[in-house]
Amino acid sequence: MSRFSHFDDAGNAIMVDVSDKDVTTRIAVACGSIKVNNEVIQSIKNKTAKKGDVLGVARVAGIMGVKQTSNLIPMCHPLLISKTSIDFEIDEEQNIIMVECSVKIEGKTGVEMEALNGVTTALLTIYDMCKAVDKEMIIQNIFLKEKMGGRSGYYRKQ
Repeated sequence: MSRFSHFDDAGNAIMVDVSDKDVTTRIAVACGSIKVNNEVIQSIKNKTAKKGDVLGVARVAGIMGVKQTSNLIPMCHPLLISKTSIDFEIDEEQNIIMVECSVKIEGKTGVEMEALNGVTTALLTIYDMCKAVDKEMIIQNIFLKEKMGGRSGYYRKQ
């Protein structure tokens, strides 16, 4: 049975010691989506939402979320982010907005939590900006799509 790395031998929560790890390029990509009604899709597509450019604001919020991860998740290390991006895809047939967040660093620990937090923050921002139009939005399917670097190497969700 594998041992969780965020607990010491006595079961106390700890921040993992990464001082002996090598500095490598580490990349993580996370995805998620939000199901909305057609009115929300049209207001985003036509840039007519009352609160402004929904995806533009969500992109900035997602980037801010990436940078704030260690302030929100107790055992995350503060990281010097090299690059992050938030991308959107709108599926008009299913009324779904997909979000993808990519994060890159040169460091001793991975950026999976930062990518997941970026996606989540972007999705929550879409929800916040559109809740007056659609109270039944569903945030769904948030997951790690891919990661590279570090001891565990490459991972891609099947």
